[in-house]
Amino acid sequence: MNFRILEKSSKEEVARLFTSVFSSSEGAHEGRLIGSLASSLAERTDNQNIICVGACENGVIIGAIFFSRLEFDEPIEAYMLAPVAVSTAHQGKGVGQALIGFGLEELKNRSAALVVTYGDPAFYCKVGFKALPEDVIRAPQPLSMPEGWLGQPLSGETYPLLKSRPACVQAFDNPEYW
Repeated sequence: MNFRILEKSSKEEVARLFTSVFSSSEGAHEGRLIGSLASSLAERTDNQNIICVGACENGVIIGAIFFSRLEFDEPIEAYMLAPVAVSTAHQGKGVGQALIGFGLEELKNRSAALVVTYGDPAFYCKVGFKALPEDVIRAPQPLSMPEGWLGQPLSGETYPLLKSRPACVQAFDNPEYW
């Protein structure tokens, strides 16, 4: 297995992976919703504002994650990690954790200061994310599940002081995802 930055040319394979994984775990509606989100993000991947990282085995993408830039009023390099998918056959084998670890190192190499995510705390705490109260760093949209708002500073032990609500990339600017 190897990890690499994926390009727009992987859009269809990435979208199929997300649709399949989320359909299996959350049902057909959620599979279509997240598959469409992944397709939109992959279409706009530019390796600056949207970065897609993949885990590949024998030339096949078995896992993929997206990092999308968050724009605050304050000057900071911040990204959101979402969505994340690992093929059902490869789940529970550490692929997701290793993929996220690779992606976080890539962001550190790019001088990013902060990564946030919105998901299952039980999973994301395994890769260094911690609960992130919105009075510390606000989410781009109102949260339906505030306990899922998580963060990880990449340049030090503390979170930067950010008062503004960040703007997210267009694909995430939809209350349905929050």
